[in-house]
Amino acid sequence: MNLTVYHEFSDDLAGEWLDLLDKTNGRSPFLEFDYQKLWWETKGGGEWPRADLLLFAARMEGKLVGLAPLFSTPIPDGTVGLFNVGSIEVSDFLDVIVLPDYRDEFLTRLLGEIQALDLPGFSRLSLCNLLDSSPTLAALTIAAEKTGWQLTIEKLQHSPCITLAADWETYLAGIDKKQRHEIRRKMRRAEESEIPVDWYIVTDPATLDTEVDAFIELMENDGDKVAFLKPEMREFLRRVVHFAFDCGCLQLAFLTVDGQKAAAYMSFDYQNRIWVYNSGLNRNFQSLSPGWVLLGHLLQWAIEHSRSEFDFMRGDEDYKYRFGAVDRFVMRADLQPPVK
Repeated sequence: MNLTVYHEFSDDLAGEWLDLLDKTNGRSPFLEFDYQKLWWETKGGGEWPRADLLLFAARMEGKLVGLAPLFSTPIPDGTVGLFNVGSIEVSDFLDVIVLPDYRDEFLTRLLGEIQALDLPGFSRLSLCNLLDSSPTLAALTIAAEKTGWQLTIEKLQHSPCITLAADWETYLAGIDKKQRHEIRRKMRRAEESEIPVDWYIVTDPATLDTEVDAFIELMENDGDKVAFLKPEMREFLRRVVHFAFDCGCLQLAFLTVDGQKAAAYMSFDYQNRIWVYNSGLNRNFQSLSPGWVLLGHLLQWAIEHSRSEFDFMRGDEDYKYRFGAVDRFVMRADLQPPVK
């Protein structure tokens, strides 16, 4: 196995990267080459002002079999840490990208190569936002034992998900009776409202930038998101929307009340699943429960279009469980090199 370290996202890698993703498990939109590249160019919307890229690519007989996009950065304890590209705030699911048959060898080699680089001040490698079902976690245990690294694995956040039924009524029958009644009641009230209530998914590229601005404006109605939405983060979100639109996986949806935008969800329609990325709400229309109503329509759309899962990704907000989501977790694997 030959490992090469890249210090930039060369477009020459894009084709190989895509071919490798097609052959691996655990694919997510956050592992696409174009997403990883734009994340790096913006440093996660300004999350990491100081960072140096260390993109490890493994080949066997010239064929790409593994990728570990990492970056080094100073951390608060005064040392230097390595993190996976995409960490931590804006990329819900991350992982290494490797063919299953080479996973153990790749991770063992990766730890050896990192140690051989002898980075000044280096103290730990943190692989963030791995799903608890990721085979990387078990492979890291093997690699750490072989190389003498100290491994700590911890839960970071809840990550609830709905496995979708074959039809809308079967889905509703599978959730709590009280919540089923609430969903039906709120959707019916909106449908029967004297004020027109409609919803739509953005499809027109000519209106995309205007719709993104409207989405961000709805996000700002949440006080917790105002501090998050710095200029760098707004630019990052705009670029993510364009990335998703260009690759055909954007689902930006709005619910309108009398023509005014009352709620919005930005999701990825990717690999036969809906991945709910962010949302916004106009509280002036709270009496019509626009967030619940739009979410109900999106779930119904996903079922009618034979999507397999409705993934809420990170966050343990109560409404996710009321709609029938089952918990999972994203994890962080911290590895410290052996003392010399």
